Amino acid sequence: MPQESRTLSYIHYGRRRGRPERPHRQELLKTMLSTISVSLENVAARSLDPRSLFPSNTTEIWLEIGYGAGEHLSTLAQRNPKVGFLGCEPFLNGVSRLLRQIETDKLCNVRVLVDDGRKMMEALVPASISRIFVLFPDPWHKRRHHKRRLISTNSVSEFARIMHSGGLLRLATDHDEYCRWSLSHLLANPNFQWTAECANDWLCRPPDWPPTRYERKAIVAGRQPTFLSFSRI
Repeated sequence: MPQESRTLSYIHYGRRRGRPERPHRQELLKTMLSTISVSLENVAARSLDPRSLFPSNTTEIWLEIGYGAGEHLSTLAQRNPKVGFLGCEPFLNGVSRLLRQIETDKLCNVRVLVDDGRKMMEALVPASISRIFVLFPDPWHKRRHHKRRLISTNSVSEFARIMHSGGLLRLATDHDEYCRWSLSHLLANPNFQWTAECANDWLCRPPDWPPTRYERKAIVAGRQPTFLSFSRI
């Protein structure tokens, strides 16, 4: 009996492409992307085992939702060649930058979804992800847009469902209200425990956490980034 197709209810807000890409990046979108992209077409909800996307010697799977220009994801992928990395990003300029880094570093352990990361979470089987990264998501400042925020009661429940016990969730933001919003949602879920023991644990980026251009832009603009880490219990 064929699997029931997933119903995807997420809407992408904003542009998918900015200024025209350089010719080589345009070529990578035409050639390399098809070799590492993940298609969720006709994939039933909660049926995708991410290990099936990687070589058999892959030890674990890490997921980054909204990887921006991809510098965090590609750095971790280079440092951890036995880990399979899933990256989700709807913005094509960010996708092309990650592809360029994959080409430069000859990375073989990265797969991408050019779409909303919540669609990937909906597709994954339970307890299949070891780490999740959500770095500098759009805070959607206006109250009427809060429903668009990635962090919500439903998404935190999905984080818990797809992560295995002992997994690590990392979130960064330079928006104070969004930080409070995220903390309230994560602390309300009994499956997560905030790992911070002192102020430096959320004010200072851990040494194994690669920096991003969004962090640098925030600091230049005079905003203090916050780095939150939660353990799946």
